[in-house]
Amino acid sequence: MTSAVAQGAALPADSPPRLPLPPSQPAQIRSEAEALQVAAALAESFRGGAARRDSERLLPWDEIERYTASGLGGITVPRSHGGLQASWHTVVQVFATISAADASLGQIPQNHFALVQNLRDTASPAQQSRWFADVLGGYRLGNTGPERKGRAAQLSDATASLRRAADGRLLVNGTRYYSTGSLFAHWVPFRAEDEAQRPVQVWVRRTVPGLQIIDNWNAFGQKTTASGGVVLTDVEVEPRDVIALHDLKDRPTLSGPVSQILQAAIDMGIAQGAFDEARQFVRDKTRAWVHSGVEHAWQDPYIIQEFGQLQVELDAAREVLLDAAQQLDAFAAQPVTDESSAEASVAVARAKILTTEAALNASERLLELGGTSSARAGYNLDRYWRNARVHTLHDPVRWKYHLLGNYLLNGRAPRRHQWN
Repeated sequence: MTSAVAQGAALPADSPPRLPLPPSQPAQIRSEAEALQVAAALAESFRGGAARRDSERLLPWDEIERYTASGLGGITVPRSHGGLQASWHTVVQVFATISAADASLGQIPQNHFALVQNLRDTASPAQQSRWFADVLGGYRLGNTGPERKGRAAQLSDATASLRRAADGRLLVNGTRYYSTGSLFAHWVPFRAEDEAQRPVQVWVRRTVPGLQIIDNWNAFGQKTTASGGVVLTDVEVEPRDVIALHDLKDRPTLSGPVSQILQAAIDMGIAQGAFDEARQFVRDKTRAWVHSGVEHAWQDPYIIQEFGQLQVELDAAREVLLDAAQQLDAFAAQPVTDESSAEASVAVARAKILTTEAALNASERLLELGGTSSARAGYNLDRYWRNARVHTLHDPVRWKYHLLGNYLLNGRAPRRHQWN
C-alpha cells in the first residue's frame, strides 16, 4: 500500500469494503416544497442513531439507501433531462436540515451534488443524457479528491495518469487520498492527466477491476463519511467516460461556488444541530449555578443572554447563506461570465465565513452551557464540535477573509477552483 493511503487503520485484507446495493428507482420529488418536507422527515429519522453511529463508527449504509430512495439525490438534475432542477436556495436548506441531524450524512452526498453541477458545466450532451439518467435512476456519484500534498487543486488539475496500453485499451493508474462518498457510490469520477499531459475527468464504475477504496478514514470528527483512500491499478476506462477538461480550461463556471456553498450548508446544519441540542439539554439536565439565585438553569439570566446571542449568530449565518444561494440561482439562469463567476465565489465566501464561525461557536457553547454533565461520554455531545472542527478544516476560513478583502479592496477576482 502506498504511503498516501496507509494512514490510520485500513480494513484487513480478508475483509474487503462492502459494495453498495445495485441502483433501484427512487421516488420522484415533484416540487421544492416536497424536497424540503422529505429532507425534514429523513433528518428526524436519522437523528436518533447519530450519536451511536459516531461513537461506534457505524457506516450509514442503510441511511444512505433511504436517502437515495427518497429521491433527494436527483433534485438538481436539469428539467431538460427530466429532473426537478431545484434551486440552490432549496438545496442548501436540504443539506443544512440533514446535517443538523447527522453531519456525516450531510457530507456524504456533497460530492454527488457537486458532480451533477460539474456535468452541467463540462460534459458533452451525450454524457449529460447518460449520467443524468443514471442519477434519476438511483445511481450515486462519489468523488476521489485531490492528493494531500501540493497546492490547492484547480477544477481542471490532474492527480492520476490515463494512458493507452499496447493493446489499445485506456488504463488509469494513481493513488488518491480523499474519497468522500465513493465507498457508497456507483460511479467514481476523478481528475487525471492524459498522454498529452492534458487534464481530463475520468468516470469509472465502483465495481470495476483495479479500483480499490480503502476505508481508513480515522479523523476525530465526521467519522462516518468513509473519506478514505483510493488506489487505481490499471483500471480500464471507456473512451465515452472521459470528459475533456482541457477544452474548457478557461471557461468560467459555477462548479467552485456550488461546491463551496454545499460545504457552508453542512456547517450551518452543524450549528443548528448544536444549538437545538444545547437548548434541550439546558431545559432538561443542566443544573443552576450556585450563585445564580434561581432554581433552574434555564432561568439563569446569563444563560438566557447566551442563547439570545447564539440565535442572532445563527440567524445571520443562515440569511447570508440563503442570500448567496439566491445569487447562485440568478447567475445560473444566465450564461456564466468571468464577472458572475467571481461574484458567486465572493457571495459564497461571505456565507462560508459566517457558517464556519457559527458551527464552531455553537458546538463549543453547547458544552459550556450544558455544564459538567454535558461532558459525559454517554451523551456524546462533543461530536458537534468534533464534526465542526474537522469539516471546517477543508478550507481555512482565513483565506475566505482574504478572498473577500482582496476583491473589495483591489478588485482581484478569486481564483477558480473547487475551494472558491
